[in-house]
Amino acid sequence: MEQKITDIQIIPVKPKDGLVAFASFVFDDSFYFASIGIYTRPQGGHRLTYPTRKSLNNSLPIFHPINKEIASMIEEAVISKYIEISVGEI
Repeated sequence: MEQKITDIQIIPVKPKDGLVAFASFVFDDSFYFASIGIYTRPQGGHRLTYPTRKSLNNSLPIFHPINKEIASMIEEAVISKYIEISVGEI
């Protein structure tokens, strides 16, 4: 069974400290994920960050990919969509 990412939504924000947008998507027609940060990398390109919750002195992850294959699949889909809409704004 092939996993898929659909319904990708990108919400651009005023750039600050590398943050350029937030993303959400549906994974495998089963789970909705949101509040994923899209950041520019100083050396070029983009990276994703996943939401965390602060607890005392710790940041606890709310959700995140647990293997490289899924992380790469999400990153490729979300960043491609971000680039697609960014090019449309120019």
